[in-house]
Amino acid sequence: MAEPAMAAARTAEAEIAAGQYKGALHGVPIAVKDLCFTTGVATMGGLQALRDFVPDFDGTVVRRLSDAGAVILGKLNLTEGAMAGYNPSFDIPVNPWGADRWAGASSSGSGVATAAGLCYGSLGSDTGGSIRYPAAACGTVGIKPTWGRVSRYGVLALAESLDHVGPMTRSAADAGIMLQALAGHDPNDPTSLHAPVPDMLAGLGQGVQGIRIGVDERYIGDEVDAEVAEAVLAGARLLESMGAQLVAVQMPDTLPFSSAWGVLCSAEAAAGHRDTFPARADDYGPWFRGWLEKGHRYSAAEFAAANQVRLACNGILAGIFEDIDVLVCPSMMTPPGRVTPEELYGPMDEDEWTWGRFHRPLRFQRRADDLAAGGIEQRGLAAEHPVHRQAPRRAAASASRRRLRAGDAAQSAAGHLKIERKLIRQYSVQL
Repeated sequence: MAEPAMAAARTAEAEIAAGQYKGALHGVPIAVKDLCFTTGVATMGGLQALRDFVPDFDGTVVRRLSDAGAVILGKLNLTEGAMAGYNPSFDIPVNPWGADRWAGASSSGSGVATAAGLCYGSLGSDTGGSIRYPAAACGTVGIKPTWGRVSRYGVLALAESLDHVGPMTRSAADAGIMLQALAGHDPNDPTSLHAPVPDMLAGLGQGVQGIRIGVDERYIGDEVDAEVAEAVLAGARLLESMGAQLVAVQMPDTLPFSSAWGVLCSAEAAAGHRDTFPARADDYGPWFRGWLEKGHRYSAAEFAAANQVRLACNGILAGIFEDIDVLVCPSMMTPPGRVTPEELYGPMDEDEWTWGRFHRPLRFQRRADDLAAGGIEQRGLAAEHPVHRQAPRRAAASASRRRLRAGDAAQSAAGHLKIERKLIRQYSVQL
């Protein structure tokens, strides 16, 4: 895609010089996760089974970025099928903070390229944390939008009822700029929202006065690395010092919700791969093959029961969000650990509590927006406390604005863009 990218850059330069400026993304280099369809360019999704798949149209998200004047640099690798492990036929994206550090999943290439400054921003997708994990592991910002806010037409699916597409950038403000271009109704996507798209940048730079932030210290600290928990609470206190109001909330036991997510996601993934699995099982890597096999084993009754848990989860969380604007919690229980290629290419060894505790229950809330950002610790001091926050179900139209407003305020106060890129340890905080 190098030659088309250069041509697009020259076109953008000429248009801007001629006074035909399209906006903040005009001429800006963006890369896309290799789930997004690109005309005449292979879209493989990290799957050997799709090595030869070449779309004849751009996915809506790619087209909207192009229409906004962005320069599409290329495609970014990911874990196989947008789950957790890699297909042995594909390379593993390297975390720029340390080659032996986990780069997150599944939008690992998006997190890596964005953190390393290879692009202004990138597209990721999120089914159970796939934007938020890489944002945490690579020290970037990622948004999982309200379900239906961003079209999924022309994007390979993992689980149709759970998938989102969203931006990954190095600042909350940049994420808002990208989301503004991506959002909006798409008649080609039957799940696309008809609701008007709010001004994502409204309120940036105006602080957090009046925003109500939910905090559950037990939820934040239980089984969580002590330094990570303290970084999360310090981030909440930082926002409080800037005028936000901290509100004590009580989160439920989320393990049953995470387990239900596993049933729904694996079963939907198995259905989505029915044309190639198990017929071409040898083309699949150990991890994703195990995930699809797991999905095939669930009965219709088990799927229905999991969906009932999902509905119950939504009701409980809706009650919690009645009185708050955003919720603060970790993105991960520990800093990104060291991993080997053998582990990343290996078979499924999922710890549902560790993997899903802070993502999957919130993931069921389709009308809420999540923003995750990775923080950086240097010389033992938390230099930044990035945030992932969840907006209340009752205020979907303003959720994105509140989320971005709090994220932007926290980053500005913590000197996010001034931090030297010398990593000792990375933190992630969800708001």
